[in-house]
Amino acid sequence: TYHRILSEKDNYGASKMGEGKTICLDYSSINIAKPFHIGHLSTTVLGGALYRIFNYLGYKVVGINHLGDYGTQFGKLISAYKRWGDKETIEKGGIRALNELYVKFHQEAEEHPEYDDEARAYFKKIEQGDEECQALFHWFKDLTLKDVQKIYDMLDIHFDSYAGESFYSDKMQPVVDELREKNLLVESRGAQVVDLEAYNMPPCIILKSDGSSLYATRDMAAATYRKNTYDFYKCLYVVAYQQNLHFKQFFKVLEMMGKDWAKDLVHVAYGMVSLEEGTMSTRKGNVVFLEDVINKCIEKAYKIIDEKNPNLENKEAVAEAIGVGAIVFYYLTNNRIKDINFSLEEALSFEGNTGPYVQYTYARACSVLSRAGEVVDAPVQITTEEEAALVKTLCRFGERVCSAIADYEPSYITRFILDVAAAFNRFYHNCTILGADDPAVRASRVKLTEATKIVLGNAFDLICLSKTEKV
Repeated sequence: TYHRILSEKDNYGASKMGEGKTICLDYSSINIAKPFHIGHLSTTVLGGALYRIFNYLGYKVVGINHLGDYGTQFGKLISAYKRWGDKETIEKGGIRALNELYVKFHQEAEEHPEYDDEARAYFKKIEQGDEECQALFHWFKDLTLKDVQKIYDMLDIHFDSYAGESFYSDKMQPVVDELREKNLLVESRGAQVVDLEAYNMPPCIILKSDGSSLYATRDMAAATYRKNTYDFYKCLYVVAYQQNLHFKQFFKVLEMMGKDWAKDLVHVAYGMVSLEEGTMSTRKGNVVFLEDVINKCIEKAYKIIDEKNPNLENKEAVAEAIGVGAIVFYYLTNNRIKDINFSLEEALSFEGNTGPYVQYTYARACSVLSRAGEVVDAPVQITTEEEAALVKTLCRFGERVCSAIADYEPSYITRFILDVAAAFNRFYHNCTILGADDPAVRASRVKLTEATKIVLGNAFDLICLSKTEKV
């Protein structure tokens, strides 16, 4: 019955099933000095939702933004900055200015291959702790994080750790030593690899022929560090399906090393996001910044709200909630493994299975409650098919939350929200709520509306969707 919803409120659907268990959640993982582009939407939104859902079920979640902050690209940036950059332009332009320098370096290096050697030398200097190079590296990093924080704030996404690739630069050697001790390393064309032929996989390269490390080495060091630091129950990697082989390989190598916790590493794969033709005008070969897509969505939402409800208070705040919500919801209604062609028009529609439609439904429930005034506690009076269907739908919330965790699939919550919205709108249109003749029926229907508002609100929170009291 909906009495339980009304008494448990924010905790309805929550549980303590994960108590005492830690989940490490590796998501978003942006690259320093590179654009936060539309392709990062999936990992960021999926990871953000999984973070909240696990939390809701009592798990201790450690959100990790495994920064891409290691490699020759930083040598390239230093080389480019010293040649063409100036502090003021970079401070003002942030990631975009850094990205322009990076692109310029690549164009110029085609004519001047010696620039590449210079870049490698600068990266080596960073690794060796050279003061000037380290200072520039940290400045690039701070600028990037300051810039991307704006997007994380809009999406309401948070992290507990920003330990990225550079954090593990001194933690890889023990992994290499252990592989050597266990006779798992073999030489192949000068590189050190682990042979995985027995498992129908190509070899996992641990060290290149020049002795430098690769992603696998760093990821194995990171997994070991996370196990030792957090003693995780599961460690999840929210990364595109193109990396399937990479994860299979390094999970297998850890298993071959005798790490019994290798079975607790999970690759939560997802499909690609592309933009529908004409959604954003972008020069050929240029990336589409996620911030631009979000701002375009907010701008369009503002226009729609201005037409529909010109006297609405806080139009800017509502437009941001609707615009950002449209993107998040559009993405999360699909199974994570599907490739998505993102359409702004479709995402912002107030009809159909969209964010604005469910946010409008939530606002509709709030409006009924604000007009209802004080309502005494009333016994349940289910007199119609619509009421029965709505109650039945609301009661499924807890089981949907558990399913979302079992399959690492936030779209289960999104679809549940759509089911509730459909059931509530049928009830709203076919049953008189505030004008019901029988006071007991009126009270019961107002309470059912309140229960709907609570469950929708709880479900919105789990997928980072803003609650809008008025639209």
